[in-house]
Amino acid sequence: MSSQIRRAALSNVLNIAEGASRRSQQERKRYFEIARGSVVEVDAALDAAGALGYLEDHSLEKLGIFLQNSFRLNSGLINSK
Repeated sequence: MSSQIRRAALSNVLNIAEGASRRSQQERKRYFEIARGSVVEVDAALDAAGALGYLEDHSLEKLGIFLQNSFRLNSGLINSK
């Protein structure tokens, strides 16, 4: 599970970098959407980890705030012109 979370977190960063290098707005937006999907994937994996008792509630709360901010920032990239 931890390797999947790491992979999705890295995917978020790499897709943002890849999208930033694209010339067309449509291409950039697609990469940013994929990056945002990786944030959702990390969130789902952490929910599962919490349900299985691998993480404590206070850790999940802190991570949840970070993920909400990441989602918001990714959405801002998608909606930028």
